[in-house]
Amino acid sequence: MEPIVLNGYHTLIAATLVLLLGRFFVSKIKFLQDFNIPEAVAGGLFAAAIIFCLYKFGGITFKFESSLQSAFMLAFFSSIGLSADFSRLKQGGLPLVIFLVVVSGMIIVQNVIGVSLATVLGLDPLLGLITGSITLTGGHGTGAAWGKIFTEKYGVAGAVEMAMAAATFGLVAGGLIGGPVARRLVNNMKLTPKKHVAKKDVEEKYSGDTFEDKGNVRFITATSTIETMALFAACLAFSSVMKDLFPNSGLPQFVWALGFGVVLRNVLTLVFKFDMFDRAIDVFGNASLSLFLAIALMSIKLWELSGLAGSMLIILIVQTIAMVLYGYFVTFRVMGSNYDAAVLTAGHCGFGMGATPTAVANMQSVTETFGPSHKAFLIVPLVGAFFIDFINFGVITSIVNFLR
Repeated sequence: MEPIVLNGYHTLIAATLVLLLGRFFVSKIKFLQDFNIPEAVAGGLFAAAIIFCLYKFGGITFKFESSLQSAFMLAFFSSIGLSADFSRLKQGGLPLVIFLVVVSGMIIVQNVIGVSLATVLGLDPLLGLITGSITLTGGHGTGAAWGKIFTEKYGVAGAVEMAMAAATFGLVAGGLIGGPVARRLVNNMKLTPKKHVAKKDVEEKYSGDTFEDKGNVRFITATSTIETMALFAACLAFSSVMKDLFPNSGLPQFVWALGFGVVLRNVLTLVFKFDMFDRAIDVFGNASLSLFLAIALMSIKLWELSGLAGSMLIILIVQTIAMVLYGYFVTFRVMGSNYDAAVLTAGHCGFGMGATPTAVANMQSVTETFGPSHKAFLIVPLVGAFFIDFINFGVITSIVNFLR
């Protein structure tokens, strides 16, 4: 049976329904609250399960508008760049560098586990890299790029398909383990959930902490919305041009969008004294984050994951356990063994197994329950979305050259 094709409008409607469903589940199911499962993950996986049942028992499949998912992903990363004021970056200081070293260590651990287990199980060591940092830290984009190289240059059959399956597994796992790990760490510190008080003062001052509290009241105007849309459009357009100009650079398109956002933000504010409207950037970024995750998760074909080769599935399960242990015993302790460190650990589980949007959603699920963590929301988006990709690229290249 031919798949049911949903155009951009239908896909957007489905994504919003998934988010509303996820919010309802989280508000009503104590298990989801106790383990801080993000709303988009709860709703997205439920939708994926329904689609799986329709496929299994009725042969019905769906094809969602993939360009819409990509656009929301690029908009999310653009918002990170547009929020990266140099004065704020300085606040990251030494903790940002330390966190970068910590997550770089996990990249090495993932590849050691992947290559070692692949060798023991009689697989090509390069498949170990695919089930290592290529897909888990790198995500779908990095997985597709390296999978193509492995197939064309080294003759690894089905590398792209394996990379997509592994990256999908990681995206789901990252969204499921981050909240519970952070929750256990916070409970060990004897912290209690914050009391959510209804906001009576509609003129409440905006804090400027992008992504940290997506429920904050943020007053924006039509003019500021149009100006912000222009900034986002510039980032997306620049990323598209650079992707076409440098197709073999090894940099995912979102890195160009994020990088241009950083440059654009600081040139406008420092040189032209432009009053950047952070509230609108915040709203656009959070909305893009939620919609991207909803579309990504409801697009998962669970029957393809169930068809993962046994050896590959074993490696991915070990990788998930390793991420939990590394986050719990290394990330948390090196970053200070405090509340900020627990939120940072939730974020590390998100992009260490899946993607930066998953990391931010994990942290939001924790801070909505236990209170803000300015340090975590300053450090994780920049490290997970920008710096770590360059390190991952270098590590993978070095290992491939060693193996071949």
